[in-house]
Parts: sequence; structure tokens; C-alpha cells
Amino acid sequence: MGATLVRFASVSSQKGSTLCPEPLVQTSNTSLQSLNLLPEINMFPLDPSFSYNQDLQFHLLGRHLLFDELPFPIEQIHSHYLHGYLLYEKGIATSKNHLSCQRCGNDDPSLFASFACFRCKEDSCVYCRKCIMMGRVSQCTPLIRWTGPVPNVALTSHSFLEWEGTLSELQKQASKQMCGVVGKPKELLVWAVCGAGKTEILFEAIDRALQQGLRVCLASPRTDVITELSPRFERAFPKAGVVSLYGGHSELAAPSPLVLSTTHQLFRFEEAFDVIIVDEVDAFPYSFDPTLQFAVKKAATDQATRIYLSATPSKKMKRRVHTKQLEVIHISRRFHGYPLPVPEFKWCGNWSKLLKKGRIPPIIHKWIDNKLTSGVQSFLFVPTIDDLTTIHSILKEYPGIDSVHASDLDRIEKIRRFRKGEIRMLLTTTILERGVTVPGIDVGVIGADHEVFSSNALVQIAGRVGRSIGDPYGEVVYFHYGKTTAMVSAKREIKSHNQRAGFGTSR
Repeated sequence: MGATLVRFASVSSQKGSTLCPEPLVQTSNTSLQSLNLLPEINMFPLDPSFSYNQDLQFHLLGRHLLFDELPFPIEQIHSHYLHGYLLYEKGIATSKNHLSCQRCGNDDPSLFASFACFRCKEDSCVYCRKCIMMGRVSQCTPLIRWTGPVPNVALTSHSFLEWEGTLSELQKQASKQMCGVVGKPKELLVWAVCGAGKTEILFEAIDRALQQGLRVCLASPRTDVITELSPRFERAFPKAGVVSLYGGHSELAAPSPLVLSTTHQLFRFEEAFDVIIVDEVDAFPYSFDPTLQFAVKKAATDQATRIYLSATPSKKMKRRVHTKQLEVIHISRRFHGYPLPVPEFKWCGNWSKLLKKGRIPPIIHKWIDNKLTSGVQSFLFVPTIDDLTTIHSILKEYPGIDSVHASDLDRIEKIRRFRKGEIRMLLTTTILERGVTVPGIDVGVIGADHEVFSSNALVQIAGRVGRSIGDPYGEVVYFHYGKTTAMVSAKREIKSHNQRAGFGTSR
């Protein structure tokens, strides 16, 4: 619709007092106000005789959008409101001086600010800073959602799945259990080791949901995970019209029964999905950000099936499993049947002090030389971007080395080049601790004793190794100046998974 003045008037009509946006007010002496100052917003009964716009229906179905996100004339939007086909809602709700954003759920006073607003003409219009990157939600901003009819989706016995792979026995058991909860208002945790083949385990359950006419969303906190999974799901479900949503790629031209989305993009949805699967449920920022958890909850229908995937579930989730509040599927063996590589601990001296002097500890330098001369590709994880910059500068004379971090605009391109073998060693922060799978690599961690490397992060990092059936082994080394609880815990958990999978404690 484009940026426009949106104040509202309360006007009389055959339906009583009616909300009317400023551009449609017909008399000049009508009092115009910010949406926030109006006591309530009427919701009209559905008029079955009204000829609604199917394109508007498709655009709004299951979504929670701003006026500016609707490419339709305001006259058409308002006409649908008057006939009960959509609803205006206050973007910022106020109750006893307590503010809450209705899009992202933010209620932290420090994450609201005010400004002199061009639209509502108020000197102090409050807006939400938490979800500002999705477009500004302010006190004068209505959020709009569809309340009209939902298109009927016919049930079908036709399979949408066109995947020719096979599952291991453990994967088959997990897939069967997952299929059993589809269509039911249940929660399920799939606790599967790195490399268990979680993606493939999902296929049959998703296919069953699609056959039942259910809408499915696979969400992840990380853009890298969505971009990696997208081509795999497009190949597996070529007739489902798979849509992928992430930063810079957030257009949803028409409803799709199968959506892959970052958790941030779910701010724009409400009661949209009958099955919602959260991959890497323990990953930053989802596990630390209550608004992202709110987004997932808001995007699901009341009777939705919720499935969580993780190799390293949080303590809270583990407690829910232990107290029987959360059903769980354990998969402790990788799809290829080999054990998880167990990390080695190697003391490297005061690595931080040496880096400040522009030097790399000799034992790490030797490891780097060995990997480059042997031709084995490797990830070398470092604690901070400053450390990354220093190490890359020291190693700049070595061919085949590059670095990557979360703010690197060329990150996706560098990962692509690493996959092709053009980069032999990739220095990285924890941004690549999960979601990126490359066969035949080794992994080193400089400063594994740094606080950024939690037990879960170290388990995920070790999980990058030995992922392919052609090369199921590999080396994982934690270089440190002193063993930490996190390092010991990570090694213990990896060995515990191997023991549960039948490999014994020595593996």
C-alpha cells in the first residue's frame, strides 16, 4: 500500500460506530486520532454475500502484517474489514502503563522508544525496537490478519515425497514415532546426535501431514540452516511448492503447505501452521530470546503438533523429558552406523597471550601445517572475531586459508567455495558450529577453554567431523590452556552417546 498517513476516525454507519482510516474519511470536521487513543476496535460478523478478493486472502492467510506490507488499495482493505473478512489490531497494546508488542511479544520497557510521528501527528508515538528490522510497529500502527474463510484443502492418498534414499532401522523407528504425533496437539523432542540424519527422518511425517491437508513449517534460528535445507526439501517435495523465508528473502507470493523459515520471519505469522518443527531448538539466539519462542507459539494453531530437533537440548528440555512432560525420541547412532569422533584435549599454553604478540602456539601451528600438507580440509574454530582477524593475518601467506564470521557479507560464498574444495582450511567463529555439513573434514578449536565454548557448542563442533559414510572417522582437537567443565562435559556426553549406541566406553 506504501507509506501513508494512517490516523483513524470513529464514524457513524448502519453498523453503528465504525473505525475509518484517514484517507477514507469524507468530512473535514471529523476528529482524527492515533489508533492507540481509540478505546476499542470493532470486529464485524462475516458477511457471506461479500465478494472477497482471493489475492488478498492468499496474501493475509495465516499472517500478521502491517498496512505497508499489503500491496492492495486501502479502500479494498477497509472494505474487507467492514464485511468481517479481516481485522485491525493495535500493534502496541497498553494495559496499566504496561506495553507489549503484538507482533513479537516484547514487553521489556527498555526495548520501546518514542518519536515524533509523521503518520499519527503525535509528539510521542511509542514503537517496538525489538522487531524493528521487520518494519516498525508503533502505537498508531494496525496489524492486520485474515478472519474470512480458509481455502479447503482436499485430503489425498497421493504422496508428495519423491526421495529415493533409505533409512536405517533407528531412523525408521523415529520416523514411525514422529508420524504417530502428526495431526495431534502434542509436543515431541527428537534428541539425535550430530549426523543422525534428522532431516531425512522428517520426510515421512511431513508427507503424512501434507496428505492430510495440514500446513507445515520447518523453522530454524539460523539462516545458514534454512539455505542449506532448502534445496534438499525442494528435491524431496518437488510438487509441494516449498517456500523458504529468511533475511533478504521474505516474500510469500501465495500460501504454501510447506514453509522453511528462520524463527525471526515467524513474527509475520499467526495461527498459520498445523505442524511446526523447530530445528536446532537449543541454538542461539532462539534459546535465549523469548520473543522468538513467542513467534513460534504464535505461528502455530491451537491444536498444532510441535516437534523439536536437537543434538544438545537445553537443561530445561532435559528436565521436561525427565519428568515425563515432554515425549522424546533418542537417536544415539549416526545414520552410517559408526561412532561419534571423541575429541582429544591438547594443552597449548597461554594461547591468548601469544596471539596478542602476533604468534600462534607451536602445537597449533604444527597441526595447521599437517592439515595443509596432507590435503585434509578442516575447520579451525576460534573464540572471537578479534582472534579470527589476528590468526588470519598471521597465516595470510598460506594458500587455501580463509576466515568467516557472522557479520561476513561473503559468508555464504566462502562456505560454497569450501564445499567445492577451493578453500582448504576455514577459520571460523561459532557461527559454523552447526547446520553446515561437509564430508571428510577434521576440526580444531583454538582456546577451547574460552567461555564462548559451552558444552553444547563443543559437542556441536565435534559433530562436524565424520559425517559421511565414505569417511566416517576424523580428528577433533580441543587446544586449551586449562581444561574446563564445559570441555569435560562435552567429551563425557559424546562418549555417553557412543555407549548408548552400543560402542562401549572406550570409543
